[in-house]
Amino acid sequence: MQPQSSLTVKTLVAHERLNEAYGIQAIYGYSDPMHELIGTILSHRTTHANEVTAYRTMRERFPTWEQVRDAPLPDLIDAIQTANYPEVKAPYIQQLLTRLFEERGQANIDFLRDLSTEEAMSWLTSLPGIGLKTSTLLLLFTFHKPVLPVDTHVHRVTQRIGLIGPKVSAEKAHSILLSHLPEDAVVLFNFHKHFYWHGQRVCTWHQPKCSACVLRDICDFYQSGKTTPLSSTPVRRQKPAIS
Repeated sequence: MQPQSSLTVKTLVAHERLNEAYGIQAIYGYSDPMHELIGTILSHRTTHANEVTAYRTMRERFPTWEQVRDAPLPDLIDAIQTANYPEVKAPYIQQLLTRLFEERGQANIDFLRDLSTEEAMSWLTSLPGIGLKTSTLLLLFTFHKPVLPVDTHVHRVTQRIGLIGPKVSAEKAHSILLSHLPEDAVVLFNFHKHFYWHGQRVCTWHQPKCSACVLRDICDFYQSGKTTPLSSTPVRRQKPAIS
């Protein structure tokens, strides 16, 4: 067995501490894969409550996926207006559904379960509006594939601790963090959820609660006096002076 690198050890230590802090979770998500896929698109840059409202309103107005696909675009935009940027998300949803019906004859993505992780990821990321984060969320939460979603919270916390470099993007963080973790969907689900919650509750973008953090002693950002410039923490824009 190859000896573990110091970064792998640090990643696993951080993971175990957050397991203790938040408790190990079973994988959960929406039972309907199409709900998970469309819901993930709606969830971008919006709250969970607004995502849920947008999805529910859309399905109430357009009960079938054919009706969602064929709805006048302004009507679909209005139906999902509680989700931020509905004018961007609505065309993506319709384009995605159009392609599904053309390729599969129905709005169903259950076939992804039988594909390899690489094949499923390749197919998803070829869809309009579907990037790495959406694909990994769907494949992990719904199909229990060994992938790791890296959202803004996971990116920020892992970068502050020093599990990834100060200039590493969220996209590159996906493969870097995976290389230090077991290829186990339950482990990866808990890593994602715990770092997500930690970023929401403790390691917040503005004024992180370092005194309450169980990772403080191994956090590069804290040890540097919170002075290290990180790509995950953009500088707040100053209001222009009134002349």
